[in-house]
Amino acid sequence: MTLPLPLSPSAHIDTFTRDQLPPAHLWPTIEFTTPDLRYPDRLNAATELIDTPTALFGPGRPALRTPDGGLCTYGELRTRANQVAQVLTEDLGLVPGQRVLLRSPNNPWTVAAWLGVLKAGGVVVTTMAALRARELTPIAERTRPSIALVDHRFTDEVRTVRDTVLPGLTVIGYGGGGPEDLVARATGKSGEFTNVDTAADDVALLGPTSGSTGAPKITMHFHRDILSIDNTFGRHTLSLVPDDLVACTAPLAFTFGLGMLVVFPLRAGACALLTESATPPQLAEIVRRHGVTVLATAPTAYRAILREGREQQLAGVRIGVSAGEHIPRATWEDLRTRIGLKVVDGIGATELLHIFISAAGDAIRPGATGQAVPGFRATILGPDGTELGPGEPGRLGVIGPVGCRYLGGERQRDYVLEGWNITGDIFHRDEDGYFHYHARSDSMIVSSGYNIGGPEVESAIDTHPDVVESAVVARPDPERGSIVCAFVVLRDGVPGDAAKVKEIQDHVKQLLAPYKYPRDVRFQDALPRNTSGKLQRFKLLRQVRPAHDDERATEAVAES
Repeated sequence: MTLPLPLSPSAHIDTFTRDQLPPAHLWPTIEFTTPDLRYPDRLNAATELIDTPTALFGPGRPALRTPDGGLCTYGELRTRANQVAQVLTEDLGLVPGQRVLLRSPNNPWTVAAWLGVLKAGGVVVTTMAALRARELTPIAERTRPSIALVDHRFTDEVRTVRDTVLPGLTVIGYGGGGPEDLVARATGKSGEFTNVDTAADDVALLGPTSGSTGAPKITMHFHRDILSIDNTFGRHTLSLVPDDLVACTAPLAFTFGLGMLVVFPLRAGACALLTESATPPQLAEIVRRHGVTVLATAPTAYRAILREGREQQLAGVRIGVSAGEHIPRATWEDLRTRIGLKVVDGIGATELLHIFISAAGDAIRPGATGQAVPGFRATILGPDGTELGPGEPGRLGVIGPVGCRYLGGERQRDYVLEGWNITGDIFHRDEDGYFHYHARSDSMIVSSGYNIGGPEVESAIDTHPDVVESAVVARPDPERGSIVCAFVVLRDGVPGDAAKVKEIQDHVKQLLAPYKYPRDVRFQDALPRNTSGKLQRFKLLRQVRPAHDDERATEAVAES
């Protein structure tokens, strides 16, 4: 079944997000091909994420844990979410359709706030605690939140954004104490709230991308989309059970982390273990100590755990999930050989909210990412948009129950081609329908599971007073998959020494989230350009990754 248009009558009084949807003719094809993907016209995702599970599994069942022994039951989480919704509507005047910015590490009050916004009919804009004001500003300018709910340790950057570009923003901290604190406000509420009767196709979530061009695109997701990622990957591939304890290192601001720590566990009656930060060795110890049964993290963490000889601490994990970057076959084989863990690989995208190609258990084929998850279909497209046959590398195209909708739609044509979502990845498909990863086809650098936009880093480097120009590429790295490598041209007479490398790195850390800084800085007299002045990035790539014969076909496809 293909999505009918026009949209349902909206419950949003503030019509900003409905008004900012891209024109219908630029949408990708949306399909509902399984019974689980048929939804009523009126739907509030929070009802299915916390109210229904509380009634089904019982209010006393553990929903969220923290490494320090903290516990929040389903009943407590439902009450907290209702209290947040009351604070938003009764104290702060939120009306359905207004945006609420969240900024926090992974903790229970952030989950309660996220659910509370949905209950109140608001639209969530979740951001990483690591982002600086420079990175938050374009997100705030694009999404225009009226309220920000922020962990008390991370309010300064949000107040800077308020004071510079969004003077009407109300900033409410939580966890720091005081009568204005969200926790204190919520404690004074009854905990009873009637969820706003939103449309299934009302926007519930605005997800910023990683900003490959320096300014993040804002993806738009409906209430039904949030449930669709569970009715596809969650139900058919992950298959959680109520006794599962799930840990994931991705922030809730990443839709991968949101799915693994909120959507999938709550709908299954399972429990999520929320960690604010952990090194791979610390993660392994947390998994062992707390009896984690499902672990989701980047290949970087799995490799580090193996290198440290701590893989036995993962022996109790029944499902390991790897995403954010392709897991090397050697890492996958080592985990299977040493502890019998067959890691579930997968590829997803913020534009499609979560994983759409994967495989689990006996369906896993080592070296392949997997097959299209039930509810999705995928293909390989050539430069002219025609579908390619088995073994031919090309652009990955995906169609399913969710799809790319950029706020405002300015760059919609860059992602959607004749109904297909074009993810920016180069794959080939084998005779059995398994997809095999080759490379990214754009300037995105995937490092330790984090997407880092090369142009964004270049823009930050270029603000250094001694820098004439710079270019950033991905340098292969055995631990992180890739690292940011910057080629920098300095002003005449400025020495390109170790002190200048550190100075540039520190400069970038002050402007961008620290994980984006260039770990490798190389000074050049000039950047390679063709006769028309276009940067020849492939020549820089050859300095950090000499092209093999079997890579040149992939590079040709990527250039197209």
